Amino acid sequence: MLPTLEIQHDGPVATLWMNRPALHNAFNPSLIADLTAACRELDADDAVRVVILAGRGKSFSAGADLNWMKAAGQASIEENLEDARRLAVMLRTLAELRKPTIARVHGAALGGGLGLAAACDLCVAATGAVFATSEVRFGIIPATIGPYVIRAIGERQAFRYFQTAERIGAQRALEIGLVHEVVALEQLDAKIEELAHALLQGGPHALTASKDLIRTMRGQTMNDELMEDTARRIAALRATPEAREGLAAFLEKRSPAWIAPAPRVDVLPSPAGRGAGGEGLESPEHPQPE
Repeated sequence: MLPTLEIQHDGPVATLWMNRPALHNAFNPSLIADLTAACRELDADDAVRVVILAGRGKSFSAGADLNWMKAAGQASIEENLEDARRLAVMLRTLAELRKPTIARVHGAALGGGLGLAAACDLCVAATGAVFATSEVRFGIIPATIGPYVIRAIGERQAFRYFQTAERIGAQRALEIGLVHEVVALEQLDAKIEELAHALLQGGPHALTASKDLIRTMRGQTMNDELMEDTARRIAALRATPEAREGLAAFLEKRSPAWIAPAPRVDVLPSPAGRGAGGEGLESPEHPQPE
């Protein structure tokens, strides 16, 4: 039997491939358990700095396995509660990873599959991708995925799509905030590589702190306590070795230690004896800090 999940490492980037292509990567207890374990493993691995979630075959994930749903319909409330808890834990584990996550969506992302995409920090979809919160058509609700979908699209859009179960095309998903980028299928991996590269430019602890900041700020309005909290956060980070290294790298016009050095390319000097870009220009690798 094929594993339900494969982990592919490419330097500091790890890709979790859901591997049930014949069933459009539909959830079953094994896939849920494997995703939970893999997320915990990657979160604890300091060598991994970006996690990509993807699906083998024609779809990202078509939601729940029909055989699993059929069994659930015949199970007791207690058994269903334990099943639902395991699914909720898996989604939360993915959503609360300390490092950035990107959903690579093609084909169907339905029900729980849409939940996975929404639980990731970034979502890139191929033009043919289709999303839906289709649960009401099975007499159930998008409960465990609800917090992540509402976080992505807001309450107003959720009132529509949780109830109508309409199919949401990639362009509409972009309009309502469910995805960040829509590209042709053949450009999907290049776009994700571009975003992963951008994420790798940031300090690892700063990225984690950014995620925690967003979660803390959610739903709050400015007050004295919030103002003090934000001040304490930036003050604490400024005193870290990572921040000192970032500032030193900027001043010394070099890459910080957390960025792997690029392969050396010998370039002949220009006739004027200077680089083609001239001197005194800001390097894109060393932007001016705020």
